Amino acid sequence: MNFELEKLHNLYESHFGEKVTISAPVPPSGSARRYVYLTSENHTAVGSFAPDLQENEAFFTFTRHFKNRGLNVPELYAVAEDKRYYLQENVGRQALYDLLPAAGEKFHERLIDLYKKSLAALAKMQITGGKNLDYSVAYPRAAFDRQSMLWDCNYCKYYFLKPAGAAFNEQDLEDDFQRLINFLTTADSDFFLFRDFQSRNILIQNNEPYFIDYQGGRKGALQYDVASLLYQAKANLSETLRENLLDFYLSEAEKLTAIDATAFKKHYYAFVLLRQIQVLGAYGLRGLTEGKSHFIKSIPFALRNIQHLFMSGKIELDLPVLKAIFSNLNQNFMPQNKEENAAKNLTVTVQSFSYKKSGIPQDPSGNGGGFVFDCRFIHNPGRYAPYKKLSGLDRPVIDFLRSKSTIDTFVQNALRITDEAVENYLARDFASLMISYGCTGGQHRSVYSAEATAQHLREKYGVKVILRHLEKEDWLPVDG
Repeated sequence: MNFELEKLHNLYESHFGEKVTISAPVPPSGSARRYVYLTSENHTAVGSFAPDLQENEAFFTFTRHFKNRGLNVPELYAVAEDKRYYLQENVGRQALYDLLPAAGEKFHERLIDLYKKSLAALAKMQITGGKNLDYSVAYPRAAFDRQSMLWDCNYCKYYFLKPAGAAFNEQDLEDDFQRLINFLTTADSDFFLFRDFQSRNILIQNNEPYFIDYQGGRKGALQYDVASLLYQAKANLSETLRENLLDFYLSEAEKLTAIDATAFKKHYYAFVLLRQIQVLGAYGLRGLTEGKSHFIKSIPFALRNIQHLFMSGKIELDLPVLKAIFSNLNQNFMPQNKEENAAKNLTVTVQSFSYKKSGIPQDPSGNGGGFVFDCRFIHNPGRYAPYKKLSGLDRPVIDFLRSKSTIDTFVQNALRITDEAVENYLARDFASLMISYGCTGGQHRSVYSAEATAQHLREKYGVKVILRHLEKEDWLPVDG
């Protein structure tokens, strides 16, 4: 079912009695759901479209329940007759994730305070909010039980371990999965489990956290959501901060229910492992299979988290196969020594070109031309009037290509080939490699692909990159 903005506008105008004056779409993420910020003269809301009716029923039921108990979730204003379009309270656009420090910078006091507020609010949602909640609407299962955990393990096996080239015996791996699950199912699991409790799903308004995207929630253990937040890959919290925040969470949860802190922590670190297994499945699907590079960049963080769990002795279970697999993969995904690579002789020339105008570029280095990738089968934004005068450098074209074409998968497939060559050339001290992307006009698809490749090579390898757009002089000027 396709998203129709007009239906959201009609629902908004029916509910508020005012015409929409501003409609600002939120860039799509990994799911089929779509969100739009809607504004009129006196009101504002988040217009939502979600095609999965079972998931929607869970979200509506949970939202009304939590709101009635004074928990920090957006109010549900209106639901369309088909239950696929609905309006939510606008609780701001700034996520906790947006406040995370850049690499190498420390967590500031306000951010730590927001983490504590989020954990305190989480404990209330899980314990107070979980009481008398109708779990019969939870989707796809009423509880995060053995079956759910096994799905997560297989998700990782088929979407990450196998595509990443991990070597393992199927039965030995299954035995480890079962040992882990057997232990996890002994944890107290009579609470609400958010399922995807991470900093992108925590919005900050007036210095208070509000929770979104809990439609996958179900009955489960307290530890899983805490592990999801404190071990979120890209957040990269220090071990000291994680431990301090965990202790803070326990102090808040103990105000609401009896907790054995020692037993809690034993299960907690095993849930951290399961959560990292689950997210690696997601990173594998979105990154290794669908070619979305920002998911691939998160893989080393998750692998390092797992490595630390085993090396620190926090996983008390005997899981030799999992320990060996993730240790080997951690070596495979370790970042390159950029300084060492930059000191070598290799220069990579990345170019965009037009098959129609200049044709396949010659290689002046004498190395024979390198790689040439044909982008012409990709959906072309240049066929549409709003994009004709723009190029692959411009945000509207970038958004078009990312949302309406398979270009990220195409580029990622190309990088799988070129990365191997770059690493081989670095090892053999070669001096030159050329990578060229061609499309019909050399203005949109090839430019985007060349830019993405150059950025990838600089970020991953630190090698010298020369980036050229051969048809740039022929691009149509933008009016004004």
